[in-house]
Amino acid sequence: MKYSCFFQKICGLVLCILLLISCGNMQFHKFEGGALGTYYAVTYKGVENSSLQKGVDSILNSINETFSIFNSASVISKINDNQEVVLNEDFIEVFNVAQRIGRETDGALEMTIGPLVNLWGFGKDERKLDLSQAEIDSVQSLTGYWKIHLENNSIIKDNPNIQLNFNAIAKGYAVDKVADYLVRNGYKDCVVDIGGEIVAKGKKYHDQEWNIGLQTPTRTPDGEMRAEETFHLCDRAVATSGNYRNYFEENGQRYAHIINPKTGRPEKSKLLSVTVIADRCVEADAYATAFMVMGIDKTKTFLKSHPELTCIFIYDENGTYRTDVCNPTNSQ
Repeated sequence: MKYSCFFQKICGLVLCILLLISCGNMQFHKFEGGALGTYYAVTYKGVENSSLQKGVDSILNSINETFSIFNSASVISKINDNQEVVLNEDFIEVFNVAQRIGRETDGALEMTIGPLVNLWGFGKDERKLDLSQAEIDSVQSLTGYWKIHLENNSIIKDNPNIQLNFNAIAKGYAVDKVADYLVRNGYKDCVVDIGGEIVAKGKKYHDQEWNIGLQTPTRTPDGEMRAEETFHLCDRAVATSGNYRNYFEENGQRYAHIINPKTGRPEKSKLLSVTVIADRCVEADAYATAFMVMGIDKTKTFLKSHPELTCIFIYDENGTYRTDVCNPTNSQ
């Protein structure tokens, strides 16, 4: 597939934004913080507003109190513990998106993946060694988006041991919420980045769109993060899922944090990362995880009926990193 014009060999996202901020006449402002187990960075154009960060922190705290599996008082933790809980709008919206994309991708995105994530040591539980197939099968029987239902603003489980995990989608949803908050407050030209999931609103300057860096996969978990290629983004969102940073090795085998719901095991393939560009980050985030499970060929077939999505694959071909792009658009 031809994609050479899609990318530009220019500086990455962080450097690009810093250069813009240094031009005072452009009136760019930036603030940063930590939330959802990662960083966030907000860049906006216009009159500086010192109260914006307080509003952003409030949004992110609320999302953490809804979706954090590490917070025993969160909405999702109470559901997993079968406690009575009042569902809020954030939970209901994310649940509905996760269930819809779960159906569309034949379960490649699986919101009931929680027990399998914990079993392999990527959740709250300690990592177990030498898992038997019987152990995997027992836990895998609890997965299935069709086994959990939203009825009258309550969660109904087919089995009380079913556990929800929205880590593959909640961060993207948070990016959307923060970007919408900035636009509502009059800042229609902005970029929101939470742990590498990004929404770009408006333009960075006149007719120039925002430049977004595509991270090059690292060969080690703590390898230097860098962006060798960038693309343009305007009023769209981008999210990346990869298997090259969060994994463990045992007996010469690499086990990545992305669990295949159909096998119950960490997904293993030549695919290193999938980047999805969509209208909303909650969907880009969800599809990126699903496509890592589906692999390149199945994803390409899926994308034929979803022209609204742009997908960038980075894969390992005999030790050399290759890039392939599906559904490129003129705006990128």
